[in-house]
Amino acid sequence: MTATKVTLKDVAARAGVSYQTVSKVLNGEMQVAPETMERIQAAVQELGYRPNRIARNMRAGRSFMIGYSWTQTEPGQVNHILDQFLSSMVREAGAVNYFVLPFPFSEDRSQIDIYRDLIRSGNVDGFVLSSINYNDPRVQFLLKQKFPFVAFGRSNPDWDFAWVDIDGTAGTRQAVEYLIGRGHRRIAILAWPEDSRVGNDRLQGYLEAMQTAQLPIETGYILRGEGTFEVGRAMTLHLLDLSPERRPTAIMTLNDTMAIGAMAAARERGLTIGTDLAIIGFDDAPMVQYLFPPLSSVRQPIAEAGRKCIELLVAIVEGREPEQKHILLQPSLIIRASS
Repeated sequence: MTATKVTLKDVAARAGVSYQTVSKVLNGEMQVAPETMERIQAAVQELGYRPNRIARNMRAGRSFMIGYSWTQTEPGQVNHILDQFLSSMVREAGAVNYFVLPFPFSEDRSQIDIYRDLIRSGNVDGFVLSSINYNDPRVQFLLKQKFPFVAFGRSNPDWDFAWVDIDGTAGTRQAVEYLIGRGHRRIAILAWPEDSRVGNDRLQGYLEAMQTAQLPIETGYILRGEGTFEVGRAMTLHLLDLSPERRPTAIMTLNDTMAIGAMAAARERGLTIGTDLAIIGFDDAPMVQYLFPPLSSVRQPIAEAGRKCIELLVAIVEGREPEQKHILLQPSLIIRASS
């Protein structure tokens, strides 16, 4: 008897119970005596029974699929954070018998058509969104549709929706407070463009730490640009070309890629990283511990964020009131030789 031909009735006959009992037990809808459960589980294993997911989905009126859109990286580049996030979601979803359906996200508003098609076709029960920004059209559309979703990140303060986020303000503030505690007073930050919500959250931590320490915030120490190696290098070269009395002794960056660019610039100017110039990144990507010197960075609890997104969304999809609708996770500063 092959696994594809095994039915609930076959399992029931082997276990000595009704097929209705087997169905309810396997779907978690019924509790039976321990010895009965053992017989059912033994019959499933012996016969190699595999449930018909299509039939299960039709009975439940759900697809057990979670749509996830992510921003594609440029060829030759990687995004360790979103890769970790996706891996975490896949593990958590599988543990509760759901699957993740990934599809690419673009800034084009026509992206909404993909969401509309997936909703109408019944191919997904809900969505997880990432790369959230101000006035995010995906959030606005799904709120209007009243369709289940959870965002990895926040958007407009007056929009009420379920989200999981990491406290970027607290992460950067912790890093800058550490630099101040090490005696640095001229601290620069390599920030992101003004329309970046995540970038503005992280920049706020720098401003708060400097203000609390009553240190002057020089506009020339706040440089904005895309979070790339080239931008990080160019910004740092600009800062290092300032006169010795104005040149910063420490640089905070909003991601590790910019920090690696800053390290390259420091070497070009013949500086010893960690002694002549302290550098701290953000994200704690896996490879930064192997740089020379190893890079200090703010570590985000990405695996926990992915797990929380799935937990929250499954609760919403299944009609259960989640314990928390807004979850703000705390990052941690990892100190290495670069600072």
